[in-house]
Amino acid sequence: MNLSQEEWTEKLQADENAVILDVRTEEEVEYGYIPGAINIDIRLGQEFVEEVGKLDKSKNYYVYCRSGARSASACSIMNQLGIENAYNLMGGILEWEGDIIE
Repeated sequence: MNLSQEEWTEKLQADENAVILDVRTEEEVEYGYIPGAINIDIRLGQEFVEEVGKLDKSKNYYVYCRSGARSASACSIMNQLGIENAYNLMGGILEWEGDIIE
């Protein structure tokens, strides 16, 4: 499900079952990431699928990348793997107005 920055932030803050997932490359993460995020690079292909398959399906995942395209794909893959609640941050970290750890 695609959410605007505001919707994503509001939903995340109210969610006690939330996990933030950054699907960018390690190099991109080094430039900064949203606090509390775990990183699984979608460009790893099958390894991404395997790592996502290990995630707790009962959690709600707030997924982001640089601009929102890769995270949209990641949410789709996650849905196919049985994770019902995967929320894509439209605009990605480029448009993120919250805290970033550098």
